[in-house]
Amino acid sequence: MRRLLAIGEALIDFIPNTTDSKLKDVEGFSRQVGGAPCNVACTTTKLGGQAEMITQLGEDAFGDLIVETLEDLGVGTQYLKRSSEANTALAFVSLTKEGERDFSFYRKPSADMLYNEEQVSQIEVTEQDILHFCSVDRGVSPMKMAHKALIEKVRHANGTVVFDPNVRLPLWDSEADCKSAIQAFVPFADIIKISDEELSFVTGYEDENQAIQWLFQGHVQAVIYTKGAEGAAIYLKDGTTIVEQGYKVKAIDTTGAGDA
Repeated sequence: MRRLLAIGEALIDFIPNTTDSKLKDVEGFSRQVGGAPCNVACTTTKLGGQAEMITQLGEDAFGDLIVETLEDLGVGTQYLKRSSEANTALAFVSLTKEGERDFSFYRKPSADMLYNEEQVSQIEVTEQDILHFCSVDRGVSPMKMAHKALIEKVRHANGTVVFDPNVRLPLWDSEADCKSAIQAFVPFADIIKISDEELSFVTGYEDENQAIQWLFQGHVQAVIYTKGAEGAAIYLKDGTTIVEQGYKVKAIDTTGAGDA
């Protein structure tokens, strides 16, 4: 069986108990294990696949909760580290009536950002492995170098690399820093997963077709383009396009929808 290696942030999302309120006005939250790479790993095992979570958590109660949740879902934790130098990352979410979100992150730094390339040396990879990563941990930190090292390792083993930009501008010093970091990693992926909210920002093109074609650089062989209520499409380098229409539903909370 092929194995998914998800590297990056695992955190606690605090979801408001009410909608259509500014974050400062929310009186109660429910906590959920989150972080885009973590969501992908959990979804993989729920669908019967094999997944490992590669991250670092604080030696705190929130880190304990994440480890417990991963193990309950069958996600491997052999490459998950704990640190006393920083806390587990937290994200507070506010929701509109339509289920759209706004985030406030607590991670300056968080434990995942301190995961380093030396720890990557302990990870054994084969051509059967699929590496999945996002952009939240692409800022200047030891974790950025760990990503580079693991991507190189998977490429050398002829494995598959998947990149989901997952743009979160509040975590960056500037939009330009975020954009340049994402663009620098695009050529190293075999598969790019990107949303309609991110496409023009990442590529610099407003025209959808031009933007999709811009992504086909370096090793990229396929682009998965998600469009919310309008469904999704897969574009292959050979020109093949597969389109799936969206389901008509009332959105309650879209947090994690793109990851799943």
